[in-house]
This record gives sequence, C-alpha cells and structure tokens, in this order.
Amino acid sequence: MGTDILALLVEDDERLARFTGEFLEQHGVDVTRVADGEAALRLARTRSFDVVILDLLLPRRDGLDVCRELRMKSAVPIIVVTARTDESDRVIGLELGADDYLTKPFSARELLARVRALVRRARGHIGAEASVLRVGLLELRLGSMTATYAGRALDLTSYEFAILRVLAERDGRVLSREQILELVRGTCDDAFDRSIDVRISRIRQKLGDDPRAAAMIRTVRGVGYMLAQDGEL
Repeated sequence: MGTDILALLVEDDERLARFTGEFLEQHGVDVTRVADGEAALRLARTRSFDVVILDLLLPRRDGLDVCRELRMKSAVPIIVVTARTDESDRVIGLELGADDYLTKPFSARELLARVRALVRRARGHIGAEASVLRVGLLELRLGSMTATYAGRALDLTSYEFAILRVLAERDGRVLSREQILELVRGTCDDAFDRSIDVRISRIRQKLGDDPRAAAMIRTVRGVGYMLAQDGEL
C-alpha cells in the first residue's frame, strides 16, 4: 500500500492509542492521535485524512456526534471502534455514515487490513475493470468512486459505493446479505444481518428509491437484494 496513508486515530485510552498508533506506523500509516471528540473535529477542519479510526466512548464529544458531523462535511472513510457489543450501537454508527466497525478487543493486524481496504476503495484502486458502469440511469465511475443517477450526483460513502457497484455488476441477479458482505469486504466473519440492511436503506434514500415500494434496489424476501436491470425508478 505504500507509506502515504494519513490516519486520524480518535481514542481516549492512552495505552491502546499508543499501541495501535505504533503498530500502524510500523506498517506504513502516518497516524495522528487525539483523545477527545472536540479535538478530532477541530483537527479534521484543518487537515485532510485518508481514514478516521473513531472510538465511540469519548470525552467532550461522543463518537456518534463526531461521526455525524464528519459525514456531513466529508466522505473520508470512517472506522468506528466500540467496546459495546449491542448491535444497536453498530447500526446507529452505520446509519450516521460510518464505513466499517470493529468491537474491542480487536486485532491491530485486522484494523490495518481494514484501513488499507477502505483507503484502496476510496482511492478507486479496486481493480482494472471498465472505468464506468452503467445500469439504466445509474452511472458509476470506478476510478473516481463517484456515482450519478439521471445526471444527479449521489453523495455516497466509499462503502455505499462498493455495495452499489457489487449490485450493478450483477444487475438482475439476487444477492444474499452474506454474498454482498463477502464481495465488498472479503469476509463476513463478523457481519451482522442488519448492517447491509442499514446501508441499502441509506443508498435507497440517496437514489430517491421509496423503500416501501423500491423499484431500483429490490428486496427479494427471504433471499436478499437485486438491482433492477433497467436501472430506472
């Protein structure tokens, strides 16, 4: 991946932050560490990062607030880290725009792999396939990781773009949640069913696809999701 990944690590546990930061730096990631939510937002306003690693339980401003504000102003990939095992916390993080999540305790090596995967997706280095995917009125530009629908730009996170790409490459085919997770992330070992549902819901909102009668991303009950072959609402 090289040595040009700039990461913002937001963690108030000094020992964990030091260990995580040192490990990432040993593997080519330039890490800036802050210990509270206010400091993270202040720094993000003045500097650009390739990825944000964000603890949820933070002093001064909690991680969910930080995630919400970052996503309102930036498409930077966000990995949420939490000691909570309650599924609702992870779902809320995803709804606010986080791209990925890890629960504590986590492997520093796994975190590194996820950082690299998210940055690779965000930079458009996903493969050497055709540079533009078109399904009806939907157009995905793979190099720039941008999408339009009927000429209207879609404000997608890198993970949402990756999901839409997986569906577009297989338009007309039904994919299960597990298949989508495997194709996007490479593994579904720590996946939970609602994570894909949350992301699909966000993509539908951005497309203007009514979830109660979705025409473009269709739910096949008991199986999964498919992108309509005509790509039109």
